[in-house]
Amino acid sequence: MPAEWERQSAVQLTMPHEHTDWAPILPEILAVYEEMRREISKREPLIIVDDIPHNDTWARDHGFITCLTPNPSPIGEGDEKAILLDFKFNGWGEKFPAELDNEINRHLYERGLVKGLYEDHLDFVLEGGSIESDGKGTIFTTTCCLMALHRNQPLTQPEIEERLKEYLGAERVVWLNHGSLIGDDTDGHIDTLVRIAPDDTLIYIGGDGDHPDLVEMEKELMELRTMEGKPYRLLKLPLPRPIYDTAAGNRLPATYANYLVINGAVLVPTYNQSDLDAEAMRIIGEAFPDREIVGIDCRAVVQQHGSLHCCTMQYY
Repeated sequence: MPAEWERQSAVQLTMPHEHTDWAPILPEILAVYEEMRREISKREPLIIVDDIPHNDTWARDHGFITCLTPNPSPIGEGDEKAILLDFKFNGWGEKFPAELDNEINRHLYERGLVKGLYEDHLDFVLEGGSIESDGKGTIFTTTCCLMALHRNQPLTQPEIEERLKEYLGAERVVWLNHGSLIGDDTDGHIDTLVRIAPDDTLIYIGGDGDHPDLVEMEKELMELRTMEGKPYRLLKLPLPRPIYDTAAGNRLPATYANYLVINGAVLVPTYNQSDLDAEAMRIIGEAFPDREIVGIDCRAVVQQHGSLHCCTMQYY
C-alpha cells in the first residue's frame, strides 16, 4: 500500500446532496467541497461521485483502497499496476446505513472511471480512515477500531492482522491501544489521531484534560520503533479548542490530523482558531517542506463528525 505522499493519479470526492445528513447545512458544506475541488483540481484529476446513488459522502471509508504491484513487462522493463481493493463499509460498525455506499466502487469500475485490477473483499470490513501506510511495509491501525463490535467478529486480532498483511502487502502491523476523540463515531480511526509522514515521522494529536487517552497514546508512540529499530521522529499537533454541534450541543471530534496530502500540497483542516490553525499548518509544513500548505475551513465538515481526509480518497 503506497504512502499517501507518493504520486497520485486522482482524488475522489463523493458529493453531498439534500438526501444525505448534510441537508440542514447543505449550502455551507457545498462551499467547503467547492474549495476542496478547486485546490485539488489545480494539481491532479478529480473523480466526482454525484449521479451514483449514495447514503453519505465519506469517500475515505467507502472508496477503493489502492495497492501497487510490480508487474515486469516481457521485455524486462519495470511497470506497476494498481490493485483496487473493494472492502465492505458498514457504517462504522452498523451505526448508519451504507448499502448504497457499497455500490459506488462497482459503478466507478464498470464505467471505467477508475482503472486497475479489481479485487473483491466485500466479506471483510475495512475503512480507509482506519489504516495508515508508510509505503515501506508498515501499516498503522488502532485496536479500538478494528476490534470494535460489528466489524469482523468473530475474527481475532491475529487473524485480522494476517488479512491486513495479505491484502495490503504489509510486513508488519502496528496496533495502537490508546487514542480517541470526544464525539468520534468511527471507534478511533487512525487518520484522526496519528499520521505517517516522510522520513519515519509520525504527526499526532496531543492530549489535554478532556482527552487523557491521548496522553497514553503519546507514550505508546515514544516507545515505537521502525523496522530498522530506530525511534520515530514525533511531531505533536495542537488539539483545537472545543467545537460543538450547532443543533444538539455535543462536542465534535475536531482534529488537525485529518489533513490530505495531494500532489504538490497538503490540505489542512482549519477551525477559525487563528493561533492553533497557524501552529498546526506550521508543524505539518515541517514534515512536508517541499509542498504548499493550504488551510481549508472545516467547521461545516466537523458538524457531521469528519474532516478533510474523511471526505476524500486518493488513487495511485
